[in-house]
Order: sequence, then structure tokens, then C-alpha cells
Amino acid sequence: MTRLHNFCAGPAAMPSAVLERAREEMLDYRGQGLSVMEMSHRSPTFEAIAAKAERDFRELLAIPDNYRVLFMQGGATMQFACVPLNLLGGGGTPNYLDTGIWSTKAIKEADHLGAGHVAASTKASGYARVPRADEIALSSDAAYLHYCHNETIGGLAFDYVPEVDSAGLPLVCDMSSSILSTPLDVSQYGVIYAGAQKNIGPAGITVVIVREDLLDRAVARTPSLLGWKVYADNDSMINTPPTYAWYLAGLVFEWLKDDIGGLHAMEAINRRKSQALYDAIDASEFYANPIAPASRSLMNVPFTLADDSLNGRFLEEAEAEGLLNLKGHRSVGGMRASLYNAVTEADVAALTTFMQDFERRRG
Repeated sequence: MTRLHNFCAGPAAMPSAVLERAREEMLDYRGQGLSVMEMSHRSPTFEAIAAKAERDFRELLAIPDNYRVLFMQGGATMQFACVPLNLLGGGGTPNYLDTGIWSTKAIKEADHLGAGHVAASTKASGYARVPRADEIALSSDAAYLHYCHNETIGGLAFDYVPEVDSAGLPLVCDMSSSILSTPLDVSQYGVIYAGAQKNIGPAGITVVIVREDLLDRAVARTPSLLGWKVYADNDSMINTPPTYAWYLAGLVFEWLKDDIGGLHAMEAINRRKSQALYDAIDASEFYANPIAPASRSLMNVPFTLADDSLNGRFLEEAEAEGLLNLKGHRSVGGMRASLYNAVTEADVAALTTFMQDFERRRG
């Protein structure tokens, strides 16, 4: 069996070691005589799997004790609705930073509960950079400030943590495409959420980290399955959770801890990967990256060819070389290489070698 070079933006590449472990345990999980996907979520065996996954996740991110970790469904897109529903019960205006497609979707979802306030936007620049700190202007009645740390489609990321002026004003962050790629200080945030299908595991589960004092701010009559407190009070098992996705996420956390050596080690690998690709793009007159260098993403690298008519040929030849899922999002075109944790330095080397060869032959 040959594993090809997968640069998919999501569902993304999974670590081979995790897939091999899952294969070994697929039919018979540790002598239980059944697969994890077949066992009750209320069984002692699965409860142990879930508890270990949370412990390892907390250890990786050094999550303080006054934060709850929730394992939910619905993806980050459902959290676009959960955030205002769970934080606007006391009134106030939701504040957002607009940096691309995903933050725009979050803003539109919040508008269902009343018009939000865009505290800063870089739409005028074509989302080629994130807002500067001095461009952020909160409303006087801000209930929270929300931003997307890494815009997967546009390929830009914040290189700083936005500050909120008011003590206790929650900073809310969509980290779907960047969580676990580097260490972070969870205490700077009120809420962090992330869809799994980038760096956590397969699609189907969403992790929410929420400070405990924010669990009682929900809008009245928030639907049960959208309320964070209900999940916190029921150990994320208000209904049958996505058990197999939870199990696989736990294996990824183990891989990051035991095989990689933690998030500092993972960050060093990720920086080498992205720098190698950006260097190849910047050294070329055939390829270009549209993002301001200070706002370039560590995880998603979009690039264009000097001649758009060659896009189809580039993708065809890349796939023939085992380089998969390089087509850019339909809204922006061009190419995009997603370099999530499971993408190796060898994968990136194969891509840059192909790019240089293609330029030599077609440029």
C-alpha cells in the first residue's frame, strides 16, 4: 500500500501511526470482542477512552482548571450559532473581526439574534492581511469579541492575540484550522472552538473550550443541543456522541504527546514545512502568494500560477505524481496546499520539487 501526499483542506490528512493503530483495534478493541464504534457510550470502556482523550488534550494545551472541554457535533459552523446563543443572554452586542469567508459566515449567523458590530475588517484589501491591533474598535456595549485565527480558504492568520479593553469581556476564537499546530495560552480566551477535521481527527466532532463563568450567559430557551452548559453538566453525553471520532481524536492526542513530543516540537516542524513552501514560492517568478508576509498562514498556503491557463495541467500532473487536493477553493481559485500536522516535511519536499520542475518545463 502506498500513502500519497495529501494536501486536502479538510477532511485532512491523518497521521499514519494513528490510522495503523485504529486498524489494529478495528475489530477487537483491547480484547473486548467488538469495535469502539459498536460499544455503548455509557460503557466503562468508552468512558475511559473519553476521559483519557480529554486529559491528553488538556495536557497538550495546558488548559486551566476553570475551563471546561466539550466534545460536540455540528462542526465549527454550528458554533457560529452557539456562540451568540450562549453569550448574549445578558444583552450587549456581538463584536466580530472580519478577515475572510469563515468570519463572514460567523457574523451572518450572529445577525439572526440582532445586528452585530464589525469591530474591524480587511475586506477592502481583498483579505490580504489581518487587521492591525489599532484598527479594532469595539462597540460600547460589546458582549464578546469573536475572530477566526486562521482563514483556511484565504490562507491568512493572526500573528497576535487581539486585546479586549474591558476586563472580563470574552475573547472568542474559531481555531478550527490551527488548533494543536502550536502552543497557545488558553487563559487569554473566554471560548475556543474547533472542528476536528484539520488537526484533531476525522470530521464529526467539534471541541469547545469554555471558561466556566461563561456557562450561565445563554439566551433564554436556547435549544438543549446548542447549549454549552448542558454539555458541561452531562460530560458531553447529552445524547449519543460521535464515539469513533472521539476515540480517533484521542489517538491523535496520544500521537502528538508521545510520537511528536508535544506542541513545541509540532510547531517547529510546522514552521519548517511552511517556510520551505513559502521560500519556493517567493524564489519564483512563476508562483505567487497573495497574503502579506506578516499574515501568512502556517497551515494553509494559497498560491497562483503566472498563467491561469496552466492550472488544469498543473493539477493533472501533480496528481499523477501523488500530490493530491491542491486545487484552491472555488471562491478564490488558484492552488492551495494545506499543511496540517499530519502532513510531513517529506510531503512538502515532494511538492516543492514538483513545483520547480513544472516551472522549468512550463514557465
